[in-house]
Amino acid sequence: MKKAILLTNGLLNTDSAKTAHGLIRESNRFAIVGVVDHANAGNDAGVLLDGKHRDIPVYLTVTDALQANPEVCIVGVATVGGMFPGTMIEDVKTAIRNKLSIINGLHDHLNAKPDIKQLANEYGVELTDIRAPKKLQDLHFWTGKIFKLTTPVVAVMGVDCALGKRTTARFIMNACNKAGMNTQMIYTGQTGWLQGGKYGFIFDSTLNDFVSGELEHAILTCNEETKPDIIFIEGQSALRNPSGPCGSEMLISGNAVAVILVFAPKRKYYEHEPMWGEIPSLQSEIELIHQLGSTVIAVAFNTEHCSNDEAFAFKKEYEDKFKLPVLLPLQEGCDSIVPAIKKLKPKHHTGIIYI
Repeated sequence: MKKAILLTNGLLNTDSAKTAHGLIRESNRFAIVGVVDHANAGNDAGVLLDGKHRDIPVYLTVTDALQANPEVCIVGVATVGGMFPGTMIEDVKTAIRNKLSIINGLHDHLNAKPDIKQLANEYGVELTDIRAPKKLQDLHFWTGKIFKLTTPVVAVMGVDCALGKRTTARFIMNACNKAGMNTQMIYTGQTGWLQGGKYGFIFDSTLNDFVSGELEHAILTCNEETKPDIIFIEGQSALRNPSGPCGSEMLISGNAVAVILVFAPKRKYYEHEPMWGEIPSLQSEIELIHQLGSTVIAVAFNTEHCSNDEAFAFKKEYEDKFKLPVLLPLQEGCDSIVPAIKKLKPKHHTGIIYI
């Protein structure tokens, strides 16, 4: 694996750095050797993230991070609107001048910036824009073949953005594989690819007409090539987030038999913005998912703003109320859901969805 540093522009301890957070926790594609973040320099990135020392230093500047001998520089933020934050583009230029190839997951494509492209050519480095749309001839339209799939599909969805859907999905997949199952995950965002995902697509850079087809193609290809016991889908946004409603594709086009629903018991508004509206109740989200043809089999908590005692108190409260397993991925891992995953059967499509 190539050694990589992450750029986070002072946002490392915010939700905007969720790409960096995923790579700090795990990557099968890159070896993360440092983070450049002026607001958190001098710390270990793992300790800042979740209290676990991972020997990933946080540096003040790109120049300082060169001591880790990186080969690649990765843009480690996913900002609202997908634009480069603050002075990060200057960090990109510094990295290029030090002959580091750049991997960018923002909508603000580097290959579309003439000065950056010229600089990259001058120093002989590669610019990779992960969110660059596929060519039309490379896209897949939905066929309906998914309805013949005999492998159960599980969508890991959330009631809002930036709740840890991808992290939860990977934790559950790893727990299942550790228990002797063969489980795979369909990535739907740039971080999933950066972490080493083989099967998937970038949801928000795909033409709308082809989203369902790209999802179906990824699932069917994964099933054919790996013969898994279960396929997990990484969810995006939320069914009712007004800034980007998303998720019905996983349930309907992806024919997901079950959902693991990620919820933050202390989050009141979509993306913490009162003007965007209150997040509906967990009960109503469970009912909506059922109306769309799937079943919530477990809830996973994002325990932001919760003390440890509060997290476990919420777990007991919600388990008693909803009669569903409640996972605390960061506090307890996800081993407890494995028996329920093993019992899942394929979803038999009737051709009709009643709402």
